[in-house]
Amino acid sequence: MTEPAALLTPWRGTVLPAWTDYNGHLRDAHYMIVFSNATDCLIEGFGLDEAGRKATGHSIFTLESHINYLLEVKEGTPIEVRTQVLGADTKRLNIYHTLHVAGAQDTLAANQQMLLNVDMSGPRAAPFAPSVLPRVQALAERHRGLPTPKYAGRSISLPAPR
Repeated sequence: MTEPAALLTPWRGTVLPAWTDYNGHLRDAHYMIVFSNATDCLIEGFGLDEAGRKATGHSIFTLESHINYLLEVKEGTPIEVRTQVLGADTKRLNIYHTLHVAGAQDTLAANQQMLLNVDMSGPRAAPFAPSVLPRVQALAERHRGLPTPKYAGRSISLPAPR
């Protein structure tokens, strides 16, 4: 399947038996592991792989993450993650992952994360390294015109009492 130029597919896998619960569904904790692996692939593409982290002294920390569980995901399902950059500044990255059956369109789950670049000598928040920032900015610019995903920016709350 050919992805639109602005969407990434940084991670693919198959739902393993050890990842499932007593209903044979992907366990909620493993959704985050899948999305975390996709985030690692994304930041490695920006130059923050092991060598890049060592060279710059920088790493990425997750400040916030939110998952929407939308459809069942069962053992043995081939899955992939697609990623959209919702925004970026000099030290933060707002990303949105969607989980899909490999090659299919239906969204099984959605995950929004706010990431922070950290100078590990502090550790403290810091601007992206000069070798990384242009890559972050280029992808953010490429994604700028995409529609805002349906589940982006949601919060958890109960309906107001009547």
